[in-house]
Amino acid sequence: MIEVQKPGLLTNVQDLGRIGYQKYGVIASGVMDLLAHRIANLLVGNSEIEATLELTLLGPELEFQHDHLIAICGGDLTAKINGQPIKTWRPIIVKKGSVLSFKGTKTGCRAYLAIAGGLKVDEVMGSQSTYLRAGIGGFNGRALQKGDQLEIKELSITSQMFFTRLESKVSYEEFYEVNWAVTSKFTNYVNQNSEVRVIPGKQYHLLDQKSKEALFDQPFKITPQSDRMGYRLEGPPLELEQPIQLASEAVSFGTVQLPSDGQPIILLADRQTTGGYPKVAQVASADLPKVAQLKPGMAVNFKEVNIEEAQRDFLKREEELLQLKNSVFNKIKEG
Repeated sequence: MIEVQKPGLLTNVQDLGRIGYQKYGVIASGVMDLLAHRIANLLVGNSEIEATLELTLLGPELEFQHDHLIAICGGDLTAKINGQPIKTWRPIIVKKGSVLSFKGTKTGCRAYLAIAGGLKVDEVMGSQSTYLRAGIGGFNGRALQKGDQLEIKELSITSQMFFTRLESKVSYEEFYEVNWAVTSKFTNYVNQNSEVRVIPGKQYHLLDQKSKEALFDQPFKITPQSDRMGYRLEGPPLELEQPIQLASEAVSFGTVQLPSDGQPIILLADRQTTGGYPKVAQVASADLPKVAQLKPGMAVNFKEVNIEEAQRDFLKREEELLQLKNSVFNKIKEG
């Protein structure tokens, strides 16, 4: 059991998303940073489908009522256990009675807390993800609040093996960090510049020439009116060659829409299921984790790539993740 002493700015339960229900008008939700979520689960011996806690900008304060194996990946929100700084992107044993807290973001926007065994919350339409606007999924369909009690499921065989081997090394310490971590190959996207690779969208050709150039030559700032549904951008107004009415079409994570005011919106995890605005670009899948770590006030610089490049980068990342999964499992066996 884990008790919430302070909820943080926005702490909610998310997994890989509510897949297969968009045709009924139900949004997918799910984690914003899929890469950090998947790696955090791997580090504690969980399946990648297990739910994690998504922490935004200012994380929560959590008291552990039992010993637990955890991992924190994604943005650096200055994590501490009983006031002592801890490292991220690695497994950590936390002892009963310890308090995990976060001072605030150093880099990135979101961090993911995985707990061995996974969070024990009910599934709604095949997912534990929180759909905040509808109030379904996750922990009572909402963000965490002070006093909430989080239950943890039974550990998998892999998690139990790792937990047992590490727990013997804790002794009287309040926590134990392993002396290895995920390499910068997987983590440096959080600290990289805000260049985001995109594929020209279905209606890109409808932009006038000046707007086509501006989309890739000029920066766009993320406004404070942004949330999990989408990043509203502010920059040079983009215009179509001529006004046009479009039928509503399916949209996806990373679709860049162009409303009538000429200011683009990057659709994110809580996006609507369909949209009638022109789709001028699509963020390459490999860059979606980077987008998820951008904060309001930061600039986005779009870089054009073709679909072959985007697919190649996606497949390369998946191959690297498989190698990481094997490496972590070997570390777990070694203890």
